[in-house]
Amino acid sequence: MPYPLDAAAVRSWCGLALEALGRERERIDAINVYPVADGDTGTNLYLTLESAARAVEAAFDGHTSAGTAPCLADAIGAMAHGALIGARGNSGTIVAQLLRGMTEVLAATDGSADALRRALRRAAASTYEAVAHPVEGTVLTVATAAADAAERAAAGAAGAAEVARAAHEGARTALQATPGQLAVLGRAGVVDAGGCGLVALLGALADALSGEVSATPVAVRADAPLPEAAGCEVADGAVADGRGDPEGPAFEVIYLLEAGDAAVARLRTRLDGLGDSLVVVGGDGLWNVHVHVDDAGAAVEAGIEAGRPYRVRITHFGGASRTKEPAMTARAVVAVVPGAGLAGLCAEAGAMPVAVRPGEPPASGELVQAIRQAHAREVMLLPNDPDLRHTAAAAAEQARTEGVRVALIPTRAAVQGIAALAVHEPGRSFDEDVVAMTAAAGATRYAELAVAERQSWTMAGVCQAGDVLGLIDGDVVVIGSDLTRTAMTVLDRMLSAGGEMVTLVLGADAPGALAERLERHVRERHLAVDTVVYEGGQHAAPLLIGVE
Repeated sequence: MPYPLDAAAVRSWCGLALEALGRERERIDAINVYPVADGDTGTNLYLTLESAARAVEAAFDGHTSAGTAPCLADAIGAMAHGALIGARGNSGTIVAQLLRGMTEVLAATDGSADALRRALRRAAASTYEAVAHPVEGTVLTVATAAADAAERAAAGAAGAAEVARAAHEGARTALQATPGQLAVLGRAGVVDAGGCGLVALLGALADALSGEVSATPVAVRADAPLPEAAGCEVADGAVADGRGDPEGPAFEVIYLLEAGDAAVARLRTRLDGLGDSLVVVGGDGLWNVHVHVDDAGAAVEAGIEAGRPYRVRITHFGGASRTKEPAMTARAVVAVVPGAGLAGLCAEAGAMPVAVRPGEPPASGELVQAIRQAHAREVMLLPNDPDLRHTAAAAAEQARTEGVRVALIPTRAAVQGIAALAVHEPGRSFDEDVVAMTAAAGATRYAELAVAERQSWTMAGVCQAGDVLGLIDGDVVVIGSDLTRTAMTVLDRMLSAGGEMVTLVLGADAPGALAERLERHVRERHLAVDTVVYEGGQHAAPLLIGVE
């Protein structure tokens, strides 16, 4: 029985897509040879859709609590936004743009067959706009074929379910032709991994609208017959052989960016000159940026110049990590950090950063994925936030079931993470490294300066909106009106108990002369205490302080 394309159908689509990509994740990972043979396309697509599904559920929950029902625009808009903020990798970023393109049409319609046809056409066109240098034989080609098939079906006065099924079939047919369009796929004897994920996504849409579930997977060898199917299956011998581009850039950089259209246009030009596989998707002030570069710091700095980057993810491909089975390193560090500046600092120190924005903590799945991407037999996990201890513990437990030895270093602030990272030594035994990093973190007292948003009671008395709060070890100890003077008071209190090193991490909105004045204050008032300053870029706190 066909179902209308409405909010409930979008919700069902999300659930079915997540199930399909969950089934196909490993198979899609196994055929990932383009643009980099790093074996994570299926995982990235799954995590992207997981974020989309969470956003749709949140939209339904919000309407339920308000006693209303979401409309199609609410649901599809939430799905697109969730995919945008949770997009992973080249494939996930492109799928986020596909969903945004569909939203541009469906948000203003009643979900008719013609509207779905136009939405799929807009989705396909939008992907070409987002990719700096479109390549045929990829997910872009599959999306276009799906739109073509949808138009043919709509011309025959078909319903939305028939249009979706036609789009799915058109995508499947185009997928089987991709090895003949892209040489790297032909050499490996597989179809495009991103296109394979899109076939599963469109199959889920057809199932949601038709009420019929197709379960036979699509074979992914170039010479395999085409069965009736919804997903993707690796035929015997169809495994990514790593013959992607072994000489390509060393890093994948992804971040969300708050910026205007003009700044993003300049950013595209700059990033295009830094590397390849550039995809910038989004709009209305929020963008998801994906690029492969040799200079990860320059890619992040370009984002800082364009606007406010956050949720920065930097993955080092490495020479051997471009194959299906990446070479494992002995030990790695995964650190959660509150800002692009600290993410770059951690990456330069050899750690895998998980940059987050205040109010948007990472899920355990995000931390598990970072641990996987570290490609290490042993991992030190630095949560750098007391509120993440349970999330980090769950991620560590999951990674251990996958054979990774994980130590959860109990860092409660970014400055403790910096101290732990400074003493990290992969050459010593695992247990000795854990002890040294834990001791360094524990020996670092931490503080932060924040601005009160409203009147409230604190350990130091009543604060008013706009007051500057000085927190030491999580408790408010000083209420002031001036950021610099309050920071000086906090430093004096912390150093009254002794200390040899002060670490200052400047937030995005910190005054320009703040670091210089605080360094001078420490030098004049506390002899033999050194000061080091980092640009953090975090948004919530204008200043983080560490004392060792």
